[in-house]
Amino acid sequence: MTEKMYMRRPYQRTFTARVVSQAKTDSGWEAVLERTLFYPTSGGQPHDMGRLGGVAVVDVLERDGEIVHRLAGGPLPRRVKGELDWDRRFDHMQQHTGQHILSQAFEQELGLHTVAFHMSRDVTTVDLDTASLSPEQVAQAEDLANRVAFEDRPVRSYFVSSAESAEMDLRKLAARQGDVRIVEVEAFDRIPCGGTHCRRTGEVGLIKVIRWERRGAETRVEFVCGGRALADYRWKNRALYEAADALSTRAHELPQAVAKALADRDALWREMEDLRQQLLDYEAAALTAHAEPAGGVQVVRAVFADRKPDELKWLAQRITAAAPRVVLLGSKGEKGHMVFARSAGVNADAAVLLRLAAAAVGGRGGGRPELAQGGVPPDRLEEAIDAALRGLTDGG
Repeated sequence: MTEKMYMRRPYQRTFTARVVSQAKTDSGWEAVLERTLFYPTSGGQPHDMGRLGGVAVVDVLERDGEIVHRLAGGPLPRRVKGELDWDRRFDHMQQHTGQHILSQAFEQELGLHTVAFHMSRDVTTVDLDTASLSPEQVAQAEDLANRVAFEDRPVRSYFVSSAESAEMDLRKLAARQGDVRIVEVEAFDRIPCGGTHCRRTGEVGLIKVIRWERRGAETRVEFVCGGRALADYRWKNRALYEAADALSTRAHELPQAVAKALADRDALWREMEDLRQQLLDYEAAALTAHAEPAGGVQVVRAVFADRKPDELKWLAQRITAAAPRVVLLGSKGEKGHMVFARSAGVNADAAVLLRLAAAAVGGRGGGRPELAQGGVPPDRLEEAIDAALRGLTDGG
C-alpha cells in the first residue's frame, strides 16, 4: 500500500521516496513508490502532474491500494525526488473546496442534493437532483457560497472510523468501511472526501456559476473558482468592451445595442430578399421573351457563370408559370449544376431530358417530369445542355 502523503500534506510540493516497482508497459513506463504526494484521478478530481527524478509524470491512478505513476520515460533510479506541478495542484484544491461550499449552499438554500461532481481543465460541474433551476435560485446559492468563502473559514480534514462517521451530521454518508476521511468547512459543511483541499475558504476566492442545463431529471451546473474565475472574468470583460466599442455603445447598454443591431440586420435581410425576388421576376421575364423553338416547343436556355442552385430553381419555376415553356438552365461555378423544367401541358419530360444531359458528360441527377436537377462537370455544362436539346428535338 502506497503512503498517500497528499491526504495529510496537500501543501507540500516536493518529496523523496524509494521506488518499489517499475515496468515498461504498452502505455509507457509505470512506477510505484513507497509514498507519494501525487493525487490519482479519483472521485471527479483529475490527477496531479509534475516530475519524478526529472521525468514527467503524465498520469496517476490508484490500483489495488497502490498509486501508479505513468511516466514520459524511464527507468527511474532506486530513490527519486518528486516535484508537483503546484499551479495545477492549487487550482484543483480551489475548485474542489469551492465545490464543497457550493454544493452545501444549494443544499441549505434550496434543498438540492449534489448527485455527481466532475472537474475538467476549464470548468467544474455538479449535477443537482432537480429538472429546473432559475437564475434567482442560482444567485441565492451563489451568494451564500461566496459569503462562506469571504469569511475565510477554516477547512479541516481528519479520519474517523466508519462507525463514528455513521453518527456524524454529514452531507453525504460514507460509502466505505474502515477509516473514513472527513473534510469539514467550519460550521457549514462536513462530508467524506479523499480529495485535496485548501486550508481556509478564503483561498478558494470567488465562486462563480457560469451556466446550467437540464439533463433529464437533473441539472448540470458549471462553475469556476479562484484563478479560473479571474481568467473567466478577464476574457469576458475584454469581449464585453470590444463588442461595446464595435457597436459604439457603453458596456452596460450592450444587450439593447445588440438587440437593435439584430433587428436592423433582419430588416435589411427582408428588404434584400424582396429586392432579389423582384430581380428574379425581371430576369425571368427577359429570359421568357427570348425563348427559341425546338422540338415543337418554346425553349429557354441559359448558362450562368456562378448561380446558386435555388436561384436556378426559382427562375425555372417563374418562367414555366408565366408561359408554356421548356427551361434548360445551368450554372458553372465550383460545381456544375443544372435545373430543367416544363410548364403544365407541355409535351416534354424534364427528368428524361436531365438524364440524357447527365449521361452525355458523366453527371448525375433526377426529378419529376415537371422539374429535375443534377450535377455535371462545370467545363462540360454546355455539352450537357446540347445533349438535352437533341433529346427534345428527337422527341424526348
